[in-house]
Amino acid sequence: MSGSSAIARTPEPPYYAVIFTSLRTEGDNGYGEMSDRMATLVAQQPGFLGMESARDGVGITVCYWKDLASIENWRKVEDHELAQRFGREKWYSHFAARIAKVERAYGFEKAASAK
Repeated sequence: MSGSSAIARTPEPPYYAVIFTSLRTEGDNGYGEMSDRMATLVAQQPGFLGMESARDGVGITVCYWKDLASIENWRKVEDHELAQRFGREKWYSHFAARIAKVERAYGFEKAASAK
């Protein structure tokens, strides 16, 4: 899923986060196209709240969800199952997926006019 320069705007907790951490294999092998497709598809899923992604050696994507049922439904989406299979077969040398309940969240954003 392509990296984004935005921080997801999430509702007040509680909600859930799926943290996907990965190490890629060499070459693209269709990864970029599928990543873009998954980013579009996940945003259409019921219960999806937002996503943040970065890659610099280790890739980390965090998807935020309303509830555990929404996460389970996303896991079973046919195109997502295909992406998972390709991930195991050709895109990742190692990955870990973790699901966490967000019970507290806070942040800071500098005003656009402030320098």
